[in-house]
Amino acid sequence: MVTDAIGWTASAILLATLVRQIVKQSASKDRGAVSTWLFLGQASASLLFVIYSILLQNWIFTVTNSCLLITAIVGQWLTHRKS
Repeated sequence: MVTDAIGWTASAILLATLVRQIVKQSASKDRGAVSTWLFLGQASASLLFVIYSILLQNWIFTVTNSCLLITAIVGQWLTHRKS
């Protein structure tokens, strides 16, 4: 279905940009480059969006928001690991 292809493409682009940002941040010497609040906010919102997406039975958003939650957790872990 064309609409699903659009959704999955948008999901892939969003996740690729976030993964790239995490890679860039983890290579940065500036440990304070990104606020911990960004990751906490992203993780909280993503978790709520996962629940919402499941309730709507929208698998594109369920997968995307689950992956966004994972990127928030990994980003936070990488930030604390450098400290």
